[in-house]
Amino acid sequence: MYSNLDSFDRKILNVLAVEGRVNVTELARRIGLSKSPTQARLKRLEENGVIRGYRALYDPIRLGRDHIAFVEVKLSDTREAALAAFAKAVMQIPEVEQCHLIAGAFDYLLKVRTSGMTGYRAVLADKISTLPHVSNTSTYVAMQAIKEEGLSPVEPGNSL
Repeated sequence: MYSNLDSFDRKILNVLAVEGRVNVTELARRIGLSKSPTQARLKRLEENGVIRGYRALYDPIRLGRDHIAFVEVKLSDTREAALAAFAKAVMQIPEVEQCHLIAGAFDYLLKVRTSGMTGYRAVLADKISTLPHVSNTSTYVAMQAIKEEGLSPVEPGNSL
């Protein structure tokens, strides 16, 4: 799909990545098209799943959720049913912001955000460690977030 995006599509994505609430008239002005073709392109990008949705980005520090831990999770069973059971269960833990299946020395990498070490320890003990097939975890605490806002703008040559 990425190869089917032309320069106007990329311009739309670049603007929306920075300012998701821009109205269509302003978006059209910024990318150099009239309103109708811009609306049609936007609709096509949404229907094709390139644009998955719009949401508010909140400041987790202002909400008291400034503790970030990355957790390596090793499973006791890595057959498809075990992976599916783990994936389904981890989706129910709101403190887990991201979960990635990893090819390497462990099975999953989780990004966990809590209010502090005490909150994290409770999440680890009561939620993560009790997930299906978890045999071992290792925690790495982030000292500072350098880049966290998602994908960079979609410029020619950047891969998605």
